[in-house]
Amino acid sequence: MTTSSSEQGVSLGMPELPAPDYPDDVRIRLERDAREIIARYPDSRSALLPLLHLVQSEEGHVTRTGMRFCADVLGLTTAEVTAVATFYTMYRRKPSGDYQVGVCTNTLCAVMGGDAIFEALQEHLGVGNGETTDDGKVTLEHIECNAACDYAPVVMVNWEFFDNQNPASVKRLVDDLRAGRPVTPTRGAPLCTFKETARILAGFPDEREGATEAGGSAGPASLVGLRLAKGEAAPARVVHPRDGGPHDAPQATSASDPSHPQGPVGDVGEEGEG
Repeated sequence: MTTSSSEQGVSLGMPELPAPDYPDDVRIRLERDAREIIARYPDSRSALLPLLHLVQSEEGHVTRTGMRFCADVLGLTTAEVTAVATFYTMYRRKPSGDYQVGVCTNTLCAVMGGDAIFEALQEHLGVGNGETTDDGKVTLEHIECNAACDYAPVVMVNWEFFDNQNPASVKRLVDDLRAGRPVTPTRGAPLCTFKETARILAGFPDEREGATEAGGSAGPASLVGLRLAKGEAAPARVVHPRDGGPHDAPQATSASDPSHPQGPVGDVGEEGEG
């Protein structure tokens, strides 16, 4: 004898209604932008990633309406669009702040103080990972790697670099963001809102004066291999650990010296503030 779902205490629920459409004026504007994006590709479905950035720039995250729009203009199913939108972490699935503050907690940044920075921000802002402050200004998240290990520990705000951070400096950073005070990245373009960033990532020009010229650059350690390949530096000295030759002395870090303050090595005061 079998029992029904209701007898087992399982609620099947009602099917979800189709996503609402954008207002007419918004849809007309987005369709115009979408045509420009799609025209860049020989296969229209290749435009899905920038189109997702486009709809994200409209509401600050990828909504069901945005995914339906992408499916409509590309001739895809909403399931196909959803599969892509939920795979990449750069697409937000719920409302988020004007500023996405990402703290690298991968190996090197963590050793240099990234974990301490992330914990300090959670306490200071009163939010957890992926959560947004009550004023809608800051969304905090941990990032596996910001691809800037030579500047560890690194924090990114809307994908712009803030290098060599410590708990005190990031508290000042988020306080300035929430207060609307000017904030300048360590390198790269001036900050703009997350919606504006999403539109730039969709492939539209950054029309702010001086923003394009203020591009970021890699750090010296990142460029060593390239310079060696070009013959611009002396060949690297490779010493085999068993040959009995001279070896570089280990550097004092928070990992090797328990008495060393966690965070960037240097003259630091309370909470790593220099």
